[in-house]
This record gives sequence, C-alpha cells and structure tokens, in this order.
Amino acid sequence: MKPLAGIRVLDLSRVLAGPWATQTLADLGAEVIKVEQPGSGDDTRHWGPPWHEAGDERVAAYYVAANRGKRSVAVDFSTPEGAALVRKMAGDADVLVENFRVGGLKKFGLDSVTLRAANPRLIYASITGFGQDGPYAARAGYDYIIQAMGGLMSLTGLPDGEPGGGPMRVGVAVADLFTGMYTANAILAALHRRATTGEGATIDMALFDTQLAMLANQASNAIVSGKDPGRQGAGHPNIVPYQPFEAADQPIIIAVGNDRQFAKLAALLGRGQWAEDADYATNAARVANRELLVPMIAAIIVARPAADWLAMLDEAGIPAGPINGVTKALADPQAVHRGVRIRAGGGQLGNVEMVGSPIRIDGERQDAALPPPGLGEHREALLEWVSADELARLRGTGVIG
Repeated sequence: MKPLAGIRVLDLSRVLAGPWATQTLADLGAEVIKVEQPGSGDDTRHWGPPWHEAGDERVAAYYVAANRGKRSVAVDFSTPEGAALVRKMAGDADVLVENFRVGGLKKFGLDSVTLRAANPRLIYASITGFGQDGPYAARAGYDYIIQAMGGLMSLTGLPDGEPGGGPMRVGVAVADLFTGMYTANAILAALHRRATTGEGATIDMALFDTQLAMLANQASNAIVSGKDPGRQGAGHPNIVPYQPFEAADQPIIIAVGNDRQFAKLAALLGRGQWAEDADYATNAARVANRELLVPMIAAIIVARPAADWLAMLDEAGIPAGPINGVTKALADPQAVHRGVRIRAGGGQLGNVEMVGSPIRIDGERQDAALPPPGLGEHREALLEWVSADELARLRGTGVIG
C-alpha cells in the first residue's frame, strides 16, 4: 500500500507550483481531484507546442509534466452553484491546494476560514507569489519575476564584461518547482500532526520566500561577507576546480569536492606537486588562486578526447561527467536502468509518456498509475451525488464542463 493511500486532495491550483505539489502527493498514493475551469482548464493545457495528441484530444507537453495521477472535474466556481459543488467536495477532502491571489477565493466561500470551519480536519495550502501578508501580498508572482527579484538571476550566467555576460534565468522554473516540493513537505508534516491532534492546518507558501531559501550557500555567503556573490558562469563560488573544461572534442565537468580528490586529480594530470604547493593544496588556496590554477588544468585537459578523460577520472574516483542534452540525458544507461521514463494510459489522453517520480520506498517506484486527465474527464465519478438530470442541466448552463 502506498504511503498516502486514503488521503483525498482537492487541487484548485494551476500552472506549475501547485500542480507539482499535488502530483507528488498523487505519486505517493493520494487521490487527487483536479478542479478546472470549464472550456479552458489549466492554463498549461494550451502552452504548446510541443503537443501530446490522442485522437481529437491535444494538450501541451508542459501540462503532461505536472498532472500525472489526477482526476479532473470542470466546475465554474465563480457561480453560486459551482461554488457549492466545490464546497461539498472540500467537506470530504483531507487537503486542499490553491494558488489564487490573496483573498481571491473568499468571495466564493472557498477560503481557508470558511472551509476549515466546515471541515476542521482540512489542511488548506495556499501558494502565492509573495505570501498572504506584506507589502507585495497583492501582487501576482510568476517564476521569472521571482528568479529576478529573489537574487537567483544575479548569480546565474557569465560575469559582466565577458561576451554574453549578464543575469540569466535558470532553464526550468525552479522557484515554482521548489515551492511545489516545499508545499508537499508542509502538507505531509500537517498530516502527521493531524494524526495526533485531529486538527487541520492553514499553510502559507510563497514563491519569493522559497527562492530566498533555496539560495542556500549563496545567501549564507552574502550574509557572512556582506557582499553580493558574483556570477561565476559555470564555475562555483566556493570550490575549485568545480566547472567545465574543454577536452579535445567536447566539454566535460570536473567537480573536485575536497583536497583528497584534488591530490588525485593533480597526480592524474602529471602535476602531483600541486598537492604539496601552498598555493593549491587546500580549497581555500585554490579559490584564492583560481585565475592561476584553472588555465593550467585547462591546458592539459584540452589535449585528449572527453572519453579518455572521463574513463581515467572515473577510475581515479574523481567526480566528472559529460554535458548532455535533455534527450541524451533521458537515454543515458543509468536513466534507462532506473526506469526514469514511464508510460501511463487508459484515459482520455491515451498513452502518455512522461518522466516519473524519483521517489523509491522499500525498493518500489512511487509513480501514480493514472495518466494526466482530459478536461472534465471524471465528471460523473467525482460528482456522483448529483443526479444525471441535474448534471445535464448544469452542463447546459456552463456551471460544469
């Protein structure tokens, strides 16, 4: 039995942070009910190309990435009848996740205070750009803006003055993804507490808070030094050598994490004396003398093909690897062995291929069995208390899709 079997999650979120959290819960065994707007659904259904197509159905690959394991019902809760349907579902839920603007659901009676008064065991998780309070609380928050305001872009990219230098967005929406994972963690903690107290919880998650937290060592560097960390391109601010080097045919990453590994690297490069040289023997010295050491390493690495270096580095126990494109990474023998790519089918969207969950518990993969749902695909099953005639009437008025 999966860890969250028997837990029902009502997912009012869309785009990425909320759906990423609820997909994680679905992978762990929760029943996740995705509530979407009739006619349009989650915004990311339309964020293509590329598209996943099955017969007359078409959804963006973006949507597929974050909605595995869910069932969909389309309800317009801006109407009194639609809001009543969602309140009914919330009364039977263990968890509700939403990412509307602060106060945006109160006018529909779908806010935390209203729903928890009716269902005190409910764990209500809100995800916003800047949190439920503070001077920016009313602002919309998108990952790109958060990466910029939260300092991440100032750390990413080539240094000023170099060709192509300047702040750069990370290639995936990491503020959204991290917030989704932090939200899932908070929900799991609240479920654990509820098992003892019987009380639900109200969770306030902000992309901005998460972005600042995930600066990790760079935030600590700034606090301790009082200075903004600079952009290192593909290098590391605290460790040397820890960066790409051009081999004869393609670049490779060499990631030396301690002085012992550096001594092995120096010996492999035919420069064993570096491990005894006060300018290079310790990581602090290597960071101070980065501009001297890195070009000397680069001049040696460029003389041989990447495959030769990777084999020798692996044999010596020095962390290293190629720089793969996404398709090559997904086809890597390790990825194939671990079953990273999965396929789920049987729903309105047909057979859907995806990257599965990285979670393994007791040797078992934690992938939800259901594929991403078509819009409103599970209407009858999720609104089973509504008569067929009433469903037809509600569909005719556009309250449900």
